[in-house]
Amino acid sequence: MQKKKRNLIILILGLLSALGPFSIDLYLPGFPEIARDLNSTTGRVALSLSSYFVGVSLGQMIYGPLLDRFGRRTPLLVGLFIYLFASVYIVYVTSVDSLILARFIQALGGCAGMVAARALVRDLFPVSETAKIFSLLMLVIAVSPIIAPTLGGFATAQWGWHSIFIILAVLVTLNILLVYFWLPLGAPPDTTMSLKPKSIITKFWNVFKTPQFYTYTLTGSFAASGLYAYIAGSPHVFMELYGVSEKQYGWIFGIIAMGLVTASQVNTYMLKKYTSQQIVKVTLLCQVVAGALLFLGTIFHLIEMYSMIVLVFLFLSTQGFAFPNTSALSLAPFEKSAGTASALMGALQLGIGAIITALVSTLSNETPLPMTGIMFFCASVSVMILYWGNRKMKTLEQVSIS
Repeated sequence: MQKKKRNLIILILGLLSALGPFSIDLYLPGFPEIARDLNSTTGRVALSLSSYFVGVSLGQMIYGPLLDRFGRRTPLLVGLFIYLFASVYIVYVTSVDSLILARFIQALGGCAGMVAARALVRDLFPVSETAKIFSLLMLVIAVSPIIAPTLGGFATAQWGWHSIFIILAVLVTLNILLVYFWLPLGAPPDTTMSLKPKSIITKFWNVFKTPQFYTYTLTGSFAASGLYAYIAGSPHVFMELYGVSEKQYGWIFGIIAMGLVTASQVNTYMLKKYTSQQIVKVTLLCQVVAGALLFLGTIFHLIEMYSMIVLVFLFLSTQGFAFPNTSALSLAPFEKSAGTASALMGALQLGIGAIITALVSTLSNETPLPMTGIMFFCASVSVMILYWGNRKMKTLEQVSIS
């Protein structure tokens, strides 16, 4: 594959993958204004974030089989048009309940890009390169937390929160054009695949029961849920508890996201010397340490705004290593069913993320404890799953050898 064409494909896949994070991060600075405009609270508005995660989780379970059965392009374009419709509809909502529902529909469409991008990485690049490709995608994805909150804060301050969803409508239109004109088709349709519920469930189960899949998917899902806990809790913590403005919050969010960008690119160099398994193990231990410091610091009132920023920066930097490596390890055993495996991986990640964001919103009080406590919990669970899964795989290897 020519380098120029390869880079263009990675850019398009990155933009498709970034649609989800951008849809989340862009409207975070607008939470207080949305709450005022819709006569609600920021905690209630945060439930639109949970509904987005639920929609992405369920939608991926739908798109996975469709992408395998009909090929990558048609289901992808249908999903992107659903996202476009929902983005325009949100501009006209008049209640927080309508916002929550519309965000759910928006997620059902937007998640097609996430599933298709991961499946196309498996289609278009050799297995030996997938972790590096995911790291490059992470660079594009990680730009969204830097640009989105800053842009969202500026747009909200200048034109109101409705402008955020006009920006998203323009972004998805760009994605549609890039997919239609320049993205390769990927794996051909599997016309033998049945779309009957029993057959689909069986295929999902066959993917899930693969030890390497469930170990690294669940490990990565709980590690990522620490990020989602921060996303759900940070508007309340920084704008309401620490009293920063919408624009200042955007800058804080962007600075913290720089850790993700840097780590994801360091990961490409680390892969030259170390395996993905080795990197994941060290990364998650570091995440647990940062999470413990956040949690204990909050309990004993040792953390103020600047120390909070530093510790969250360290905590989230680990995602730049965890995401590409757990994703590559999860999808490595699959070739023909990459779409289904990608969908199940994403559904589990966002499903757990939806529960975590709802929990942060429900437990919200006048302290950062709900956010920091749940971040520490997620990091701890991810490490426990990793060590349990590795022991399980070693046991199975020993049994097969004997």
